[in-house]
Amino acid sequence: MARRYSEAMRRFQSLPQLWLLSDERNDAVLEEALRRLPRGSGFVYRHYHLGDPERWARFRALRRIARTMDHWMLLADSALTAREWGADGIYGAPRSLYPRRSELVQIATAHGMDEIAQANRHGADAIMLSPAFATRSHPGSPSLGPARFRMLARHAQMPVIALGGMNDATAQRLDWPRWAAIDGLS
Repeated sequence: MARRYSEAMRRFQSLPQLWLLSDERNDAVLEEALRRLPRGSGFVYRHYHLGDPERWARFRALRRIARTMDHWMLLADSALTAREWGADGIYGAPRSLYPRRSELVQIATAHGMDEIAQANRHGADAIMLSPAFATRSHPGSPSLGPARFRMLARHAQMPVIALGGMNDATAQRLDWPRWAAIDGLS
């Protein structure tokens, strides 16, 4: 366990700048998208649309590609499942994260101050703060925009990854070092 914990801490110190999230919308192009990402990027496997056997099989297929590219592979599920499946960490709401005793990297989702405070209390390794910009997945929903995004990000006690409407152009507009996308990287 001590070896795995030190590996996780070493990985945490080099938290990827770029993250791809899986979704039903980008499933058909994930293999290609994973190969196009810079070596050592991050990948969050969600695939909520699949049943358990199909979700596990798809995870294994994508994990093979992610490993050849030295990508981090996080699972949107429990820490127990992440360990069983061989993921590097978990992704989810701050209240679903385990206390910092886990050797897994833990990335919390946040949309406002309450969730940032929860992530701070739970000791998350990073936060994906969204939606930075308008998204296809939530048309018409309000986005944070650069000023509000930065104001909220200042309250996080860990690295913040911008999510929501992110692509090369919006990443430049936001001028934020870490960002993630579903459609913008697929």
